[in-house]
Amino acid sequence: MEKIVETTDEWILKRTGISERRILEEGKPIYSMAVEAAKQALIDSGVSPEEIDLILVTTSTPDYLTPNTSCIVQKEIGAENAAAFDLVAACSGFIYGMTVAQQFIETGYYQNVLLVSSEGMSKAIDWQDRKNCVLFGDGAGAVVLGKVEKGYGILSTYIGSDGAAGESITIPCLYMPNEELEKRKNFKNKASIWQDGQEVFKFAVKIMPMATEEVIKKTDVKLEDIRYIIPHQANMRIIESAARRLGVALEKVYTTIKRFGNMSSASIPVAMADAYSKKCLKKGDNLVVVGFGGGLTWGSALIRWSK
Repeated sequence: MEKIVETTDEWILKRTGISERRILEEGKPIYSMAVEAAKQALIDSGVSPEEIDLILVTTSTPDYLTPNTSCIVQKEIGAENAAAFDLVAACSGFIYGMTVAQQFIETGYYQNVLLVSSEGMSKAIDWQDRKNCVLFGDGAGAVVLGKVEKGYGILSTYIGSDGAAGESITIPCLYMPNEELEKRKNFKNKASIWQDGQEVFKFAVKIMPMATEEVIKKTDVKLEDIRYIIPHQANMRIIESAARRLGVALEKVYTTIKRFGNMSSASIPVAMADAYSKKCLKKGDNLVVVGFGGGLTWGSALIRWSK
């Protein structure tokens, strides 16, 4: 990073907590990560592609507007019986996707939903923008959602938005007004992500504790009963500040930001997969996943691990 932009490893680590990030190799589509994550989730769940009823993909960086990424995943994994659509809620996308999937399953409309979050943030940044380019990495995570024994799985969700503050984080697509161009006047990549760092920081450290408390309130679970809080991996300073507001020790906050950086909506499922692979989760553990992102959006889910 020091060779790419005017910065130092010491500054990045101190300000963000990030020391590594993964970047998708040149010429590879972002959907390729979604496909690999989907295949691994199917193996872990023991559900075949033919048994998937619905594919939801969350991404702010699709390769195409159409076909949508979920339809490409459907083709690549052979889920011929599945409906498929994409969902955009920026970094909150995975939690929005869980909330949508939960409704389909609880009403009996669908039995098995494949939820994939895949983000190629390296394609959406300007490498001259030293405030933002050091934050983001590429990656994908996926889960298969279906019915589990009573008392386990998703116990509650909470989602919200504030469109009035949406200009705090923007990625242009087919339309770019003059004010958006002005924000990026010194960028090579005019269609890159732009954010008001101070406003986003203030929003994040307020909304993450609030969303955690709100999702727990809906159940008889107490904060002290939570095994891990798995937050959106945006910035370590945000995570630490939110934990202090919530009164939770950092040992109870599961982070992967140091190794992967900010992967937008993929951050939470990748962190869940990381905790699962390291055998940090056991049956009956209560988890809160909580995130925030562009829109502005936020969301949280309380999950009782059932494996």
